[in-house]
Amino acid sequence: MSYQENYQKWADFEQLPDYLRQELEGMDEKTKEDAFYTNLEFGTAGMRGYIGAGTNRVNIYVVRQATEGLAQLLESKGEDVKKRGVAIAYDSRHFSPEFAFESAQVLAAHGIKSYVFESLRPTPELSFAVRHLNTFAGIMVTASHNPAPFNGYKVYGEDGGQMPPHDADALTDYIRAIENPFAVELADLEESKASGLIQVIGEAVDVEYLKEVKDVNINQDLINEFGRDMKIVYTPLHGTGEMLARRALAQAGFESVQVVEAQANPDPDFSTVKSPNPESQAAFALAEELGRQVDADVLVATDPDADRLGVEIRQADGSYKNLSGNQIGAIIAKYILEAHKTAGTLPENAALAKSIVSTELVTKIAESYGATMFNVLTGFKFIAEKIQEFEEKHNHTYMFGFEESFGYLIKPFVRDKDAIQAVLIVAEIAAYYRSRGLTLADGIDEIYKEYGYFAEKTISVTLSGVDGAAEIKKIMDKFRDNAPSQFNQTDIALLEDFELRTATALDGSVTELTTPASNVLKYHLTDGSWFAVRPSGTEPKIKFYIATVGETLENAEEKIANIEAEINAFVK
Repeated sequence: MSYQENYQKWADFEQLPDYLRQELEGMDEKTKEDAFYTNLEFGTAGMRGYIGAGTNRVNIYVVRQATEGLAQLLESKGEDVKKRGVAIAYDSRHFSPEFAFESAQVLAAHGIKSYVFESLRPTPELSFAVRHLNTFAGIMVTASHNPAPFNGYKVYGEDGGQMPPHDADALTDYIRAIENPFAVELADLEESKASGLIQVIGEAVDVEYLKEVKDVNINQDLINEFGRDMKIVYTPLHGTGEMLARRALAQAGFESVQVVEAQANPDPDFSTVKSPNPESQAAFALAEELGRQVDADVLVATDPDADRLGVEIRQADGSYKNLSGNQIGAIIAKYILEAHKTAGTLPENAALAKSIVSTELVTKIAESYGATMFNVLTGFKFIAEKIQEFEEKHNHTYMFGFEESFGYLIKPFVRDKDAIQAVLIVAEIAAYYRSRGLTLADGIDEIYKEYGYFAEKTISVTLSGVDGAAEIKKIMDKFRDNAPSQFNQTDIALLEDFELRTATALDGSVTELTTPASNVLKYHLTDGSWFAVRPSGTEPKIKFYIATVGETLENAEEKIANIEAEINAFVK
């Protein structure tokens, strides 16, 4: 069906709400094409897009269609699964509560039980709720760290991780088979609440989550002596972190926490920031201002659904340095392993997990403690799968998992990125360095001196619409078929093609990769540097990851600049 036909189908639907009809009538031809040329697709973690009218937008009908597909998947698995039901949470974005309760109404129309949070809650608490309530699935309405015009919909499996590929593929098939999203039935909300098919949840689950959080910190004596009066500035960036982070920090014994109050209230417009992304130093502007006022040691920020954590650390001159996702991962991994080793609680079969595009610095740290590093595809569900494997086979003990995109998980009572847990461990790490008369900035320097000067850079290029999708494919094809044999005057020692599941060495020999197929290319250079290229699974972007090792940090960063310039020249 053409975009014009899809548009007309919406225009002809008489029950279309006024706000969507007004948007339809105001569309120019280019906007019509982008809104209707395709259906919003499920990626590595569900679907995400602009809020608005259209099949390629997030709106009540796209949400109903997705939930109808989920309902049909659950029905195919039998009555027990329907009774176990679905946990549903949502963040502070426009239409998030509406999308959450409409999802529950679609499920109720199929006789499927749902547990819906009374107000906004973090993504990691949704993951926890799936496990705690023994539901078969979970829905999180969120667009994570994207700007205000976005919203999204993530689906979780019964282990609390994002739905694994087998069920996610089946779900996608069910969704695609629904020809008319306008015909999806909704049960009456109040009747469903009265019958118990829709159960509203809240504080009772918060309390259970916070009980589990008590085990995240490792050295309580350290916190009691050096953490109680340590000045921490926290900002939830207008999102869900305010629901739990402040309580979790107080519970752990961090008493001198200052919250950026202007960013503490939920705000779907994220009015104090251009983008609520803790990866960006710009998002820390108000936190830095407060930090200077109170002389804070560390600044922490969580994104709107509180699954990602950003950190800034005070330097010797009083300014604040924004840490990369890889630096945060390195300092957490180092501390967890060192603290457990010191306490005599580091297991012989300790294991860590990270995405294939995250720093190898953490691999070196893990190996120095006799721990095993597992590399998985991008998407935290693959780390969740490793945790499940460890528990079933009893072959390894999970210690830490992370992705360079600012996602961390310390304790596996959650099976997704958890910024609440990460806030707690970063605060403890800051107390640890304070106990030694050092700062987190000194801690990063110590790691580089011990393990080598690693530098990384991620470049995201947005290419929207029909032309953008074609351009992303063209770039991937060019790398796959015609990549140079050198970058930065250094030979490519190994090419990993995760879509073909092959690893081709410099001598031409080929071995098979064991990961699931994924459209990622990773080039390893003979000096230990590497770069990777992949389309985003949830956004109209292509991403380039560059990682180098140098004799100094400046040397490593110079290598990155050279490789980046050569990639840009190759892509043009």
